Parts: sequence; C-alpha cells; structure tokens
Amino acid sequence: MMSYNGYITEQRIDGADDGPLAGKSVAVKDNISTDGVVTTCGSAMLESYEPPYDATVVERLLDAGATIPGKTNMDEFGMGTTTETSAFGATENPTAGDADLALGTDTGGSVRCPAAFCGVVGLKPTYGLVSRYGLIAYANSLEQIGPLAPTVEEAAELLEVIAGPDENDATTRDAREEGADYEYAAAADGDVEGLEIGVPTELLEGADDEVVETFWDAIDELEAAGASYHEVSLPSLEHAVEAYYVIAMGEASSNLARFDGVRYGVSGGDEGNWNDSFARSREEGFGEEVKRRVLLGTYALSAGYHDKYYKKAQDARAWIKQDFDEALDEADVLASPTMPVPPFELGESLEDPLKMYLADANTTPINLANLPAISVPAGETDDGLPVGMQFVGPAFGEKRIIRAGSALA
Repeated sequence: MMSYNGYITEQRIDGADDGPLAGKSVAVKDNISTDGVVTTCGSAMLESYEPPYDATVVERLLDAGATIPGKTNMDEFGMGTTTETSAFGATENPTAGDADLALGTDTGGSVRCPAAFCGVVGLKPTYGLVSRYGLIAYANSLEQIGPLAPTVEEAAELLEVIAGPDENDATTRDAREEGADYEYAAAADGDVEGLEIGVPTELLEGADDEVVETFWDAIDELEAAGASYHEVSLPSLEHAVEAYYVIAMGEASSNLARFDGVRYGVSGGDEGNWNDSFARSREEGFGEEVKRRVLLGTYALSAGYHDKYYKKAQDARAWIKQDFDEALDEADVLASPTMPVPPFELGESLEDPLKMYLADANTTPINLANLPAISVPAGETDDGLPVGMQFVGPAFGEKRIIRAGSALA
C-alpha cells in the first residue's frame, strides 16, 4: 500500500443519484468502516481488514448523494499529529484538492489540528451529536467524527448530513431535545453583531509569538464586525494535557486489546502458548507510538495505580468541564489559537514525543469537556504558514461556533 497522495485506498464508492451532497466527493478517514473496502487505521495490524458493514456516517453520506473517492491516510489508530506514525508512510500533500470535503475523527484535536495546519475548516461536534457506530475506537469517551471543508458553510452542510441520533450508538442524542436544531448551514451567515467572545488566557500562554499576533489580529477583525471580547481564566487547564493522555491511553489500552491475531490483526502463529502468540502479533502489528501508549495506559489502569492516575485524571476532567461551563455562562463562545505553534516539518514531532503531546494543549481540553469546537483560518505567519483560530461553544451549541467562524471563513 502507498499513501504518498494521502489515500490508503482509492476505491471509489458512489452514493445516491440525488441529495444535498450530489456531485460532491467526500474523503473518509481510514478508521471509519466502509463495507468491503479496506479499513486499516493506518496500522499493519489491519492492513487487509475489510469491514462487513458501513459506519452510520458513511451510510448517511451515500444516502445524501456523496461520492467517496477513497480512504485517507492517518496516524496509526489516530495516535500522532502528522500521519508519520502511519504504517504506510506520511502524507506529503494533504492539500492536494483530491476531494471536495472530508470526514475526520477528533479524539484530542485530529479534526482541528490538520484543519489549522492546512488552512481549512475543521469542526469537532458535541459528543453524542454524530454517531460513532462503525468508528474503530481509540478512546470512546473522547472521540467524535467531524467534517473538514474549505469554508464554514460547507462544513456546516456536511454536518447536517451526518448529525442526528442513531439506534446503533447509545451515546447519541437528539439535538432537538437539547433545545437545538440541525439547520447548521443557515447559521453560517457571518453575522457576529453583539457576539460576546471569551478568551481563555491559559490557551495563549507559551504559544508562538506569531500565532498569538495572528490570533489578536483576527479578534480585531471580529470586533470590527460587531463582536466584543473579554479575557477569562480556566485554572483547570493547567492539568488538561496530563489528564487527557492518562484517560486516552487507558481507553486505548482497553480498546486495542481486541487485536490479538486471532479475531483481528496479524497472526502471531500457532507455535508455543497463546500468550507468546499474542505478544508476537502485537509486536509485529503495532508501531512504536501505539506500543508506547498501550503500555502507559495499561500501567495507569493497573492495580495499585488506578486511583493514583486514572481516577485523578477523571477528577481533573470534571473540573475542566465545570470551568468551561462557567466561562460559557458569561460568553457566547470562547476563542483561542487552535494550535500553539505553526505547522512543523515532518520529522520534528517524532524526534520528541513530548513535543507532539504538548502541541495538543489547546485542543484536548475541549474533548475532555465534550463540547463543540471549530477551527477556521485566521491568517498566516511571515513565512506563509497557516494559523488556525478555534471557537468553542456550549454543548449542542454548534450554531454559535459556526456563526462565529463564518465571519472569518
């Protein structure tokens, strides 16, 4: 398999003849199940796996008339930032324009990060707004499927197609029962008159100077359009990255236990006992970053350490959620740079895994709080590198962040 053009497979899947997405092509991330089409999660463990069914979001795309041109490359099981942990190589041309729209998954920023680094729009929905049925799980309590698009309006149109309750996913909820509706595209009107924006100071600390400057320029643009802002403090964010990785790695350790070379994945052979076969399967099938996270997650969940790490991380998560809720009582949306740094070159994050983890400092807290967020292009650095601006809303407040984002994109 080759992924130089960003695709794991280019097997085309045609949708209905008509519908809101007729004539549109939608690339689908390779951890979202497609009936009879290889779905690898960027891992040698699943190199030849063909799901026997479509994910709910895929069914909804096809019913809406979309064409799926292929499955996009990804970091192995979503564990990384730049696709460099993929077993099939890094994607070197993510903005080639091979598809009109795309579906990604966001466990700690993997819709918003690539959107920010590629100068497009990426939207992470409220947890439960979009079905996860057919998504190969990394961290169940954190991840959501979300759209990527050139503009906010197009992202909103795609969200309208995939959102809504699903009897196959008990975590989904009907937005109408939460006082919202599904008319997202109509909210992309660019009207921010009277919008009150809260700026969490913690999400500016330590960010690159050019990123911060670009962010404030975008705030000025929103003010000129009729919005206002005030600074807010979310003290719990000091612990967000640590809490996120303890929880995410713990859930990954549990979820990836199914890949044993018997039911799924690379066979470890039939020589010796089952434990030896299981170890060989995972040694051959998993890459180094996946192994690292599984080991750390298993350690955090082990007897004697569960309360010391995992329980404390869950306590921090509750505190983070409370801080966001209180800040959103005083503001319509919260805003920050999506990523604290400009896009980095291939190779940089692999040399320093801690740097890769810290790059998620502005995105992971929103997953912990299960809130919606959108990344939109805010401008460029002096070197022409894109900078993203993130808007966060209350639960099922997608229309607020779409309205705010559409004033910029």
